[in-house]
Amino acid sequence: QVQLVESGGGLVQPGGSLRLSCAGSGSIPILNRMGWYRQAPGKERELVADISRGGSTNYGDSVKGRFTISRDNAKNTVNLQMNMLKPEDTAVYYCNADALVSRLNYWGKGTLVTVSS
Repeated sequence: QVQLVESGGGLVQPGGSLRLSCAGSGSIPILNRMGWYRQAPGKERELVADISRGGSTNYGDSVKGRFTISRDNAKNTVNLQMNMLKPEDTAVYYCNADALVSRLNYWGKGTLVTVSS
């Protein structure tokens, strides 16, 4: 069974930084795209950023220039460096990944990020 486990969430002041990490465990297949989504209270889940196995990245408009996604294929990990955080970045952040061959999609359980003074 494949599990994605997020870590690194917490409370941070506006303008601060946080680094989220996601690690795969269990019978991990070769992962293709990996990414981060977020869901704020009362809103739909949205893409924050994703990254292909080859390193091509894609960012949501609201985080461009502030967030950076990276991955380690050998370790099945994906990270999200979040800088210049704003109150509107407050949300539960979810790790997501697609298996390269089976195309199965996996989700983590989420980690809460709260940006508040």
